[in-house]
Amino acid sequence: MADGEKVIYTSLEVVIAVGCCLGNVLVIWAVCSCRALSQTTFCFIVSLALADFLVGIVAVPLAVIVDGLLETSFHCCLFISCVVIVLTQASVHSLLAIAVDRYLRVYKPLRYRGSVKKQHLWAAVTVCWLSSSILGFMPMFGWHNEDTTTTENSTITCNFITVISMSYMVNFNFLACILPPTILMMALYLLLFNMISKQLRKEVGRPVESRSFYRKERRLANSLALVLVLFAVCWLPLHIMNTLEYYKIVKVPAIAFHIGILLSHANSAVNPIVYAFKVPKIKKAYKSILMKLTSTEQKEDQSSQTLENNASSISNSIVRCSMKKNPQVVLATNQNG
Repeated sequence: MADGEKVIYTSLEVVIAVGCCLGNVLVIWAVCSCRALSQTTFCFIVSLALADFLVGIVAVPLAVIVDGLLETSFHCCLFISCVVIVLTQASVHSLLAIAVDRYLRVYKPLRYRGSVKKQHLWAAVTVCWLSSSILGFMPMFGWHNEDTTTTENSTITCNFITVISMSYMVNFNFLACILPPTILMMALYLLLFNMISKQLRKEVGRPVESRSFYRKERRLANSLALVLVLFAVCWLPLHIMNTLEYYKIVKVPAIAFHIGILLSHANSAVNPIVYAFKVPKIKKAYKSILMKLTSTEQKEDQSSQTLENNASSISNSIVRCSMKKNPQVVLATNQNG
């Protein structure tokens, strides 16, 4: 990559990283501070937002580093590369948990709401992250490229494809750990929309609360399905290019890989925007947080202005009192000044 292209690539990564951090902190803050967002799904949305936040604050900087900018030991470079994979897996597992949650919530609404407790949710989130860590750190246990370092030359220029085996990335990470869950999620959403449509066709004679429930579920499912589609659109090109390159079907240009990497990272910055436009409860929570922040700033400005006014009035009153007691001394002082 030429120097000009490297500058553009790094600048875009910085912009994406900032967007990931700010947007997903806002999502986590909104869900944690709003009682209306206490549904099971929003717990998994927090897990997804945490993964996206870590993409911005950890994965993006590491991705820039493992593009040949760091001299390090082989296993240190391998660990850094594995962290990036773990966060991708965490996103996939959180999306899968959201899809399963929405499906069960509509398939068995009363039973699901009555049986699922908060401790079950946090246990599910823990399982998501543990499974992501196990799958993502698998190269550390031997499934990696050959260590070419020696006792005389113990460091390498850290590069993702130098340490991570493409057989692991294509055959295991993509074809076994990302593609099947993505297909399963799409199937779950299709079944979900089919169930909701059937229930809404039976609206005649049903209580208003039942119709309202299914309509709300359809709106939220539309939004979450869009999050899944965006994930597929942003991540599949990079994995497809890896597959084409690994099986020597097509020679993929290096710039195409970098565009694919940028697209995959941008996915983590897009989700908070989707929530803002498509999920009314999160949108309302966003507005509440922003109003609190702006009102706090206004109060600080007003208090500082009040202090200045008070100080000015006190000094004026002191001058007036002095003039009443000894006007000649004050006049003389003003003339000397």
